[in-house]
Amino acid sequence: MVKLATSRAALGGLLLSAAMISPANPHPAIFMMAPSVQERITALETRRQELLDTSQSIVDSLDEGVDLSDEQSETITGNAAEIEKIDKQIAALQALLPKGQGRRTAPEPTNRNEPSDGPGRRTVPAQPRNDNGRGGFRSFGEFALAVRTGSVQGSAPDQRLLNVATTYGNEGAGADGGFLVPPEFAREIMVKVQAEENLLNRAAPLQTGSNNITIPKDETTPWQSSGGVQVFWEGEGQQIQASKGVFETSTIRLVKLTALVPVSDELLEDAVGMESWLRAKAPAKMAAKINTGFVRGGGVGQPLGMLKAPSLISVAKEGSQPADTVYFANINKMWARMYAPWRRNAVWLINQDIEPQLDGMAFDPDASSKVPVYLPAGTVANSPYAILKGRPVVPIEACSTLGDQGDIILVDMNQYWAITKAGGIRTDTSIHLYFDQALTTFRFIFRLNGMPAWSSVITPENGNNTRSWCVTLDERA
Repeated sequence: MVKLATSRAALGGLLLSAAMISPANPHPAIFMMAPSVQERITALETRRQELLDTSQSIVDSLDEGVDLSDEQSETITGNAAEIEKIDKQIAALQALLPKGQGRRTAPEPTNRNEPSDGPGRRTVPAQPRNDNGRGGFRSFGEFALAVRTGSVQGSAPDQRLLNVATTYGNEGAGADGGFLVPPEFAREIMVKVQAEENLLNRAAPLQTGSNNITIPKDETTPWQSSGGVQVFWEGEGQQIQASKGVFETSTIRLVKLTALVPVSDELLEDAVGMESWLRAKAPAKMAAKINTGFVRGGGVGQPLGMLKAPSLISVAKEGSQPADTVYFANINKMWARMYAPWRRNAVWLINQDIEPQLDGMAFDPDASSKVPVYLPAGTVANSPYAILKGRPVVPIEACSTLGDQGDIILVDMNQYWAITKAGGIRTDTSIHLYFDQALTTFRFIFRLNGMPAWSSVITPENGNNTRSWCVTLDERA
């Protein structure tokens, strides 16, 4: 038997073979065999990945804050359209494969080093995990696309997904259990959740590896003359008086915050579009819910918000004050009730609707020389926040509407505990929840809780007005 061996690639994917040469058959018969269905799928998938890589490289080359050029946008749009056509061709070719074969692009390797299991034992080769924290993926969009593709019944999961931990015992069942977000992508989501305007970033951070945390508390004041650590003036030769600290413990159990983000199949086909969608939606939803919980949460199944705290002080309105107004006298009285050592870290949380009330405020309305107490954003060293009494004014949606209690809050967030679960945010995915709408759903779960560090207001050493870490204004109706 004589065979002519050659490279498939050199013959454009065709296989050349020669029949047996014999005296009766001096001219070998040549058969030109077309590529198999699986080979065509492999070629299409290779082309698809090249298009994705091209689009991703365009995005990666951009500096922060720089928009795509028209030419770059056209390239990415064209690649996305070609990817859509390729996916349709792959789906059509897959229908010709034996049931269950899926999108396997190469035969599984054979382990020849373990004869005890019999010849031809099929195993998945060991691969080292990528140490860049991305699980071998270049972007979050590429990871999300691989999760979705691996969740389709009959599809072979991306090998990179099999090399990272899952949230379910069966590592190939993404639709049933889900795949954990690689650490680097989870961290990037957390960065947005903890952005400067979000209260989670401003609160005192605590982290636990379990479902709860026990915190020692000492709420005695420095001038308190009984209970807790005491300090005495002692004369020469006198015996030093003893005292001991008074510690209480508070156990805080974590609660679960979830975000459900449905994404269209069309968007899933464009890894670049998926990247921007998921990175924007999930953190924005979570940050808004955390802010609301930290401001007005009831404490059952959610954080105990500052407006529900027993240590909150709410200042009364002026006697003749009209509804839906904020007077300079209100600001002065709120400032006076904030415990002085905490003012340096305090911020004003406001509903954006009260900004017109703050504009034009002066120390003395009757003075000929107006000295403003409120400085709008951008007027002092180009500050991104306005300044009131020397402290930043941060508008957040969680504050009440103008005229209601909680429309303006003076608070030191260092006196509010934010407890989070070690490991951060976890994600799962499902193609079944909105199957009839051609949507794939990504579920983000974040375990956390929050509560004030103080269970009561502070009684001053001298004077009758109590102090607090959190001061707001009564309703003005």
